[in-house]
Amino acid sequence: MSLLHVLGFGVKIGNFFWMLCCWFVSWFVDGGIEDKSSLLAGSVGDPEKTKMTTMKKKNKMWFWNRISSSGLKIPSFSYQFPGSVKFNKTFWRNVVIGWIVFWVLVSIWTLWYFSSHAMEKRKETLASMCDERARMLQDQFNVSMNHIQAMSILISTFHHGKFPSAIDQRTFSEYTDRTSFERPLTSGVAYAVRVLHSEREEFERQQGWTIRRMDSHEQNPAHKDDYDPEALEPSPVQEEYAPVIFAQDTVSHVVSLDMLSGKEDRENVLRARSSGKGVLTAPFPLIKTNRLGVILTFAVYKRDLPSNATPKERIEATNGYLGGVFDIESLVENLLHQLASKQTILVNVYDTTNSSQPISMYGSNVSADGLERVSPLIFGDPFRNHEMRCRFKQKPPWPVLPMMISLGMLVIALLIAHIIHATANRIIKVQEDCDKMELLKKKAEAADVAKSQFLATVSHEIRTPMNGVLGMLHMLMDTELDVTQLDYVRTAQASGKALVSLINEVLDQAKIESGKLELEEVRFDLRGILDDVLSLFSAKSQQKGVELAVYISDRVPEMLIGDPGRFRQILTNLMGNSIKFTEKGHIFVTVNLVEELLESIDGETASSSESTLSGLLVADRQKSWKNFKAFSSSNGHRSFASSPPDINLIVSVEDTGVGIPLEAQSRIFTPFMQVGPSISRTHGGTGIGLSISKCLAGLMKGEIGFSSTPKVGSTFTFTAVFSNGMQPTERKSDPQNNNQPIFSEFRGMKAVVVDHRPARAQVSWYHFQRLGIRVEVVSCVEQALRYMKTGTGTVNMILIEQEIWNREADAFIKKLHKDPLVQSPKLVLLAKSVDSSIDALSTGIDPPIVIVKPLRASMLAATLQRGLGIGNRETPQHKGPPALILRNLLHGRKILIVDDNNVNLRVAAGALKKYGADVVCSESGIKAISLLKPPHEFDACFMDIQMPEMDGFEATRKIRDMEEEMNKKIKNGEALIVENGNKSSWHLPVLAMTADVIQATHEECLKCGMDGYVSKPFEAEQLYREVSRFFNSPSDTES
Repeated sequence: MSLLHVLGFGVKIGNFFWMLCCWFVSWFVDGGIEDKSSLLAGSVGDPEKTKMTTMKKKNKMWFWNRISSSGLKIPSFSYQFPGSVKFNKTFWRNVVIGWIVFWVLVSIWTLWYFSSHAMEKRKETLASMCDERARMLQDQFNVSMNHIQAMSILISTFHHGKFPSAIDQRTFSEYTDRTSFERPLTSGVAYAVRVLHSEREEFERQQGWTIRRMDSHEQNPAHKDDYDPEALEPSPVQEEYAPVIFAQDTVSHVVSLDMLSGKEDRENVLRARSSGKGVLTAPFPLIKTNRLGVILTFAVYKRDLPSNATPKERIEATNGYLGGVFDIESLVENLLHQLASKQTILVNVYDTTNSSQPISMYGSNVSADGLERVSPLIFGDPFRNHEMRCRFKQKPPWPVLPMMISLGMLVIALLIAHIIHATANRIIKVQEDCDKMELLKKKAEAADVAKSQFLATVSHEIRTPMNGVLGMLHMLMDTELDVTQLDYVRTAQASGKALVSLINEVLDQAKIESGKLELEEVRFDLRGILDDVLSLFSAKSQQKGVELAVYISDRVPEMLIGDPGRFRQILTNLMGNSIKFTEKGHIFVTVNLVEELLESIDGETASSSESTLSGLLVADRQKSWKNFKAFSSSNGHRSFASSPPDINLIVSVEDTGVGIPLEAQSRIFTPFMQVGPSISRTHGGTGIGLSISKCLAGLMKGEIGFSSTPKVGSTFTFTAVFSNGMQPTERKSDPQNNNQPIFSEFRGMKAVVVDHRPARAQVSWYHFQRLGIRVEVVSCVEQALRYMKTGTGTVNMILIEQEIWNREADAFIKKLHKDPLVQSPKLVLLAKSVDSSIDALSTGIDPPIVIVKPLRASMLAATLQRGLGIGNRETPQHKGPPALILRNLLHGRKILIVDDNNVNLRVAAGALKKYGADVVCSESGIKAISLLKPPHEFDACFMDIQMPEMDGFEATRKIRDMEEEMNKKIKNGEALIVENGNKSSWHLPVLAMTADVIQATHEECLKCGMDGYVSKPFEAEQLYREVSRFFNSPSDTES
C-alpha cells in the first residue's frame, strides 16, 4: 500500500513540474514577445523596427511549435496547464474518475486480502483443533492397544504356560476392572480360547456350558435389555471354535459365545492370528447397547515366535484370541469433554476402508459452515482406514475490520478526489479572474480581491434599483411641492435610505466576522436621526395602533461626532424587532446621558402601569443595564469614568410586545438564531440584527443588554460613546439651549398639553418645545381652562390627547366658547393613527388640527404651518454649497454619462442638467470609448463601474491608453494642439459613479486611472467637492 502511495505521489509531482515548465515557456513566448512588441510599437512610422519585431516573434513561435510537435510527443493535456484559459477540464475529470476507480479496486482488493487472510487463519485454527483431537484419540487408542497386547502376553504366560492355570474368570474380571484406567478407550476386554472340534465335548464338560452361536437370526439380543445368552443356539459344527472363557464384567454377557460364529468377528480373528498384529473390525452395533463400536483382536500364541514367522506357523502356534471392545461414540464424547473448546467445532469419525461408502462412527452432518478439515487416524491396522472430519458449528463472522478499513480507504480517496476536483475548478476560476481583472499576483491576494469584488457586486446589484427610486425622489424634491407633499417625499426618501441600510446587514455581518468593519467620525444631528427612524416605522405603528414615541434628554448635545449610520442601524434593528412583536400598547425610545441616569437611579422605582406611555405594564428597564460596567458598584458606590470631551449615551427601546421566552433569552444575541422555529415564518427576519447591534455597540465602546418578561414586553438598552459636536460658539451653559428652534415662525408661541399620562405628556412637551413653542402640561381640561384664565400671555393652541378628546372635548369646547375671559385658541388633536375615530362636535367651531403620531419635528412643523396658515411653503434650499455655485461650475460643460441602467442614466442626466450641463448619455463602455477617442469635445465623464461587455475599470484603462498615445503624437509633432482647444496634453476627468460601499472598490477606481468617486444618487455637496477639483467658475477664469 505504501509503495502505491509513493508512486502516485511521484507521478503527481512530476506532472506538476511539467505543467510549470510549460506555463513558463508559454508566458515567455506569448507574454514576453507581446510586451516587447508593444514597446517597439510606440515608434510609429518605423517599418524596419516593426518588421524586425515581427520576424523575431515568428522565429520564437516556430521554435516553440517545433518543440511541441517533434521529439516531445506528449498528450494534449500536458500543455493545457493551470495558467492558460484553455485548461483541459476533461483531463481533470478523467483524473478524478481514474483516481476513484483505482481506489475502488484497491478497496475491493484490500477487503479480499484481509478476508482471505481471515479465512486462512480460520482454516489453520480448524486444522489445529482437528489435528489435536485426532492425535489425542490416536494416542489414547495406541495406549489401550498396547495394554491389550500386554494382556495377551500375560494370558499366554499365566494361563497357557502354567498347569493348572493361574487365571480364572474371577481373577480376569477383577484384574481388568482394576486396570481399566490404563485402557481409557475400551469398554471391555474378553479372551476366547482356540478349541478344535475334537476337543469341544471335553471343553464344554470342563466349563459347564455349551459353546453358543453369536449371529442368531431367530433372536436379536442387541435390541433387548434382558439379553440372555442361554437363549442363543449352540455353535454349529466346524473345524475349530473360539469360545470366550474370560471377560470383563462390562462384557461378561459374551462368555460362551463363539467368536468364529459371528460374521463381523470371524474374518477379524483369522486375520489377527495369521498376521500376529492387532486387527480391527468394521463398525457394527454392539450387543446389548446397539451403539457403534469396533473390536481390536490380538492372537495369543503357545510359545514365542520369531518376527519372521510364517502365517502357517502362527496359526499352528495359536492358543486363543484376546479382544478389546471400543464404544466409539462414548469414547469420542469423553475425549471432547476434556477439551475447553469442544463446543466450537463438530467432530465426525469415519471408517473409510471402503472409500466409496464411508461408515460414520461418530457425529452428525448438521453444520452451518462449509469449511471442513480431514485428519487421518492410524489405529495400527494397515487393512482398515479411519479419519476424523471437523467443521465449525457456526458460520464465520462478518469481516467487520476489513470492511471498515476498505470503507475508510474509499472515503479518504473520495475526499481527496473531491479536493482535487475543487482545486482544479478553483485554479480555473482564479485564472479567469486574473485574465479579466489583472489584479491577482499571488494566491493570498486573490482571496481578498475575490471577496471584495463579491461584496461590491452584491452591493451594486441590490442598491441599483433602490438608487433609482432615491434619485427620482431627489429630483422630485426640486419640483414645486407644498409642505405636505414635501414631507411625504422626505419620508419616502428616508425610508428608502433606511431600507438600503437594512439590506447591508448581511454585508455588515461579513465585515464583522472578518474584522474589517470601521466606524466613521463625522458630525451629525442626533435628534434628526431619531426623527428619521420614527418616520421609517410610523406607517407600521399606525397600522397596528401601537403608539411610537421618542424622548431625548435636554442634557444631550444636539450635535455629536461619531458614526451616525451605525447608530441609526442599531436603533433600526431594535425598533424593527419591537414593531414586529408588539400588537398593542406602545414603543418608547429614550436617550439620556449615562451620568444623568446614574444620578437618578437610586431614587427610581419600578414602573407602574399608570406611569408608562400607554398604561400597560412594561419590563423593568433597570435589569436591562444591571450588568453594564458603567453601572457596576463597588462597596455600595457606583463608579463611572469618562473623558471630559466624551458623550456617553444610554438608549432604551421599551415595548409592550409578547416578550422573550426564558429558555430563549440566553441565545438572543447569537447570529442567525431566533426565539423559535416559527418566528421567521410569522414575523420574518434573518436573526442577525441583534448580533450586529451587539458588535456595533462594542465598536462604539458601549454595551447592550435587555430585560424581558413573557406576555408583558421587552426593554433593550445600549450605551455608546461619542464626541461633543457642538462648536465653542454654539455651546451654552443652559442645557435648554441644546434644543434650538428649527422653525423661526413658531418662536414665541405658547401651547397647553392636556394629557393625564406623565410619560406621554413629557414626549409631547419635548417635541413641541423643539419648534420654539413654550409648552405647559396639565392633566385635565379643567386645569387647562384655569391656566388660560390665570396665566400670563396668550395661549395659541391647546394640544389634547385623543383619549381625553373623545371623553371631554364637547363639554370643554362649550365652556371655552362661553367664557369671555378666555380667547379661543387653536385646538390640536394628538391621534394615534390616521383612521382614528374623532367624535363630532356639537358646536359650530372649526374642526381641530389633527396630528398623527409618532411626533417628529418636520411633521409637526408641516402640520401646524398648514393648520395655522403660517410659514413658507416654498421648497427649502439644499444643505451644503448653494446651487448657484454648481451651476457656475457646470454651465455649458459637455459631460458624458456612461451607465447600462436606463433609470440611473436618467437620474444622473437630470441631476447634471439641473446645474446647466450639456449631457450626453451612453449605455455601454464600448460606446463610450468610441465617443472619447481623441480628439473630442467632452469636459468630463461620469463612468459606472459594473456594466456588461466592458466594465468601467476596463473602459477607463482603454481611455487612458488612447490619451497616452495621443499625447505621444502631440509630443512628436504628429498631432496638432489646436484640436483640443490649445491643450498641450489630453487627460479627461473620469469620475466613478456607483453604489458600492466597499473601500476596495474606491481603491480600484484610482488604480485604473479614474480621478474621483461619486456615489449614486448625486448629492450636491459631494458633487461640488469632486467637480470643483477640475473646473473653475467663470468668475475665476476671468480673474
